[in-house]
Amino acid sequence: MQLIGMLDSPYVRRVAVSLQLLKLPFEHRPVSVFRHFEQFRQINPVVKAPSLVCADGSVLMDSTLILDYAESLADGGNSLMPSAPDKRLETLRVMGLALAACEKSVQVVYERNLRPADKQHAPWIDRITDQLLWAYATLETELKRTPLEVERHNINQAGVTAAVAWFFTQAMLPELVRASDFPTLQQLSNAAETLEAFAAAPHGPGTYQAKG
Repeated sequence: MQLIGMLDSPYVRRVAVSLQLLKLPFEHRPVSVFRHFEQFRQINPVVKAPSLVCADGSVLMDSTLILDYAESLADGGNSLMPSAPDKRLETLRVMGLALAACEKSVQVVYERNLRPADKQHAPWIDRITDQLLWAYATLETELKRTPLEVERHNINQAGVTAAVAWFFTQAMLPELVRASDFPTLQQLSNAAETLEAFAAAPHGPGTYQAKG
């Protein structure tokens, strides 16, 4: 399998970390949707990262759909999703909050970096900023009440998604979402970044480096 996209995308990084934890081998191709648009379009005409080129040549898009497929390929013991309905519901709720925070972080970054200043609409930026802060505030409360495990053999998809989303936000918007206001999320991120699967796929312009 080939994972297409840059690791400065939290969605690409989420997949790269998860595939490792699921013990699924893959090749990472750091193709940018901005700098390598035409090259990306040859792989996936929609030019959406992450894209996963499967063994039969099929191309999947969207990190959640890619990971749903990855779960079907992995041995049951390597699943990142709980099977018990109550635990699965809890995991999905945390994932939803983390993905919402991630989406709003990306929107703010795009507004700042891609849209000319005179074209930016302040009420829209205020709205998505409020949504971003609300998502992280709710997630912080959830994780205080029910802490996530962050050990290599115990971390689940909620932990992966929350840690990746938080690291991205802190890398891109530290003045907007202050780490000191969310100590539980910062602690989760610090612990997750020490894991081999995270270290092998660091946020940034580099390439995933398989270990061993």
